[in-house]
This record gives sequence, C-alpha cells and structure tokens, in this order.
Amino acid sequence: MRDWNRRGVIGLVSGAAAWPLAARGQQLAMPVGGVLIGRSPGDFAPLLAAFRKGLSEGGYIEGRNVAIEYRWASGHYDQLPALANEVVHRNVAVLAALGGAASALAAKTATSIIPVVFVGGGDPVELGLVASVNRPGGNVTGATTTAPVLVGKQLALLRELVPKLDVIGFLVNPTAPFAESETREAQTAARALGVQLNVLNASTERDLEPAFTTFLQQRARALLVQSDGFMNTHVGELVALAAGHAIPMVGVPREFARGGGLMAYGPSLEEAHRQGGIYVARILKGAKPAELPVVLPTKFGLVINVKTARALRLDIPDKLLALADEVIE
Repeated sequence: MRDWNRRGVIGLVSGAAAWPLAARGQQLAMPVGGVLIGRSPGDFAPLLAAFRKGLSEGGYIEGRNVAIEYRWASGHYDQLPALANEVVHRNVAVLAALGGAASALAAKTATSIIPVVFVGGGDPVELGLVASVNRPGGNVTGATTTAPVLVGKQLALLRELVPKLDVIGFLVNPTAPFAESETREAQTAARALGVQLNVLNASTERDLEPAFTTFLQQRARALLVQSDGFMNTHVGELVALAAGHAIPMVGVPREFARGGGLMAYGPSLEEAHRQGGIYVARILKGAKPAELPVVLPTKFGLVINVKTARALRLDIPDKLLALADEVIE
C-alpha cells in the first residue's frame, strides 16, 4: 500500500497545476487491486461475479471506490508467472489469485510484500502458500476449496449409483500442483471402499479423448474428475465425451451435472470466491493477511442429473434424491 501511495503523491505533485482539488482527492482515495486468473473471462464469469459480490459486501465496488487490474491466462498456465510479475509491477495494494492453485503459487512467487488472497484447491500448507491454516504468517491468505473427505464422499456416491462398481477411473491433471496428494487421497478412499482406482492423465484438451479411450479399455464403470482449473474449464468437452461413451461421471462444479454429467458434489466454488472478495476488502481496509485464517469449505452441495441417469439406465435411490440440493430432470 505504501508503494501505491508514493506513486500517487508523485503523480499529484507533477500534475498539481492541472488537477482540481476535488479530482486530486478522488485520485488519492482510489486503491488499485490486481486480479490474476488462470481461466478465461467467459467460463469464469459466475465465479468473478461471486468475487465482486464479496468485495461489495466489504464496502468496495469496482470503478466507484476501487480500481481493478485484470490478468487472464485463459488456460495457458505457463503464462501465469509472467502475468503475476506484470500485475505486481503495477504496485497494486492487494493481489487476488483466483481459480486455482497455479494462480496462487504464481502470485506468491511474484511478491513477498504485496498482500495476496488466493481462492483454489489443494492443501495451502502442503503447497507452501501459508505456514498454517489458522495463522498464515506471511503475505498470503485466502479460501481453499479442498476438504479431506471430498474424494471419499464422491466415490461413495458413485458406488451407490452404479451397480457392481468395481473399477473407477480418476481423471487427473498431472501438472496441477496438488495432483499427487489428491491422487493419494483417492487411492486411499478407493481401497477403503473395496474398489480399484485407475488414474488417467490429461493436461491439455488433446489429451481428453485418449484418456476416455483408455478408460474404456480398462473397463472402468464410472469416472471421477479432479477439481482443477484445467478440468473445470473443459466441463463442456468432458460432459460431451462422457455422454458419447455412456460413462457415469462426477465432478465438483455444479456445471458437471447441469451440463449433462451424472452428478456433481463438492464445496460451493461461488461461496469460496465470495469469501475471497470479502478478504480483499478487509485487506484494503488495513487487515493483515498473516492474521486472516484461511477459509475452509463448510457447505457442500450435491447435484444429480436424473435425465442423464435414465440415459445410463441407472436407478437413483430415493434417499439420495432426498439429499440432493438440486435435481435436474
């Protein structure tokens, strides 16, 4: 924040003769925040709206009393470090890294001074983003969308829906920062349920079709999709492939079920991004990220697509329908 103020004072002195007093006061009062996003504006729109909602709940409305510098990687995650450095050099007061762990890690690497608020998956301690969940200790805090029970619950739901489920495919982006830890969790959960887990890798769009081909060759009976920025960006392609091959599929974002997948289960990504906006507002008001605990998911949602279940000739138990937050006919 001090860097921004210094820049504002220099600009004020150099242009004092031309600027009216009221305009100068407005210039000094407008903080600048940075937003770094690995995805593209189109598919990220609902989550960005949730972030802005949290920001407004904290008293900040973009264009009125806060300016935002956006940087979009549009799925090209290798560009995130350069984009993070670019926005840091704009001397923003706070940097929000949204939509995944890759954005968060790029932001943390780019600055150890500017406050960073992340929203994404993975264990933030294991990833090295914070020292601890309760007391982050550095310039980074935020909201995680990962919970230890998530993968196990998804697998248990699949077993309830798919008769004689003995082999499950797990589609993973191997370049995701938390790919290894989430794979270990999935393998542990699968062993506890007595099912075999086959890991399938995909990190680019051209990897998706071969992954589904491998899935069919392995005679897996259902597919679990890792919650990752790349996977969430390609929900449409994943749903189309699953429908074309008659594969029961579950993912985290509600769009998996709304778009035609069998089921979605996980924390609300919208709520996590709203919390990110709230934290950005608190930091703009003077709060220190080191003292803001990482927000953990507390609300999980289940969405079931009954139309897809019928197409797959699956009977959904009444008790499962009763648990669903949303049922798509």
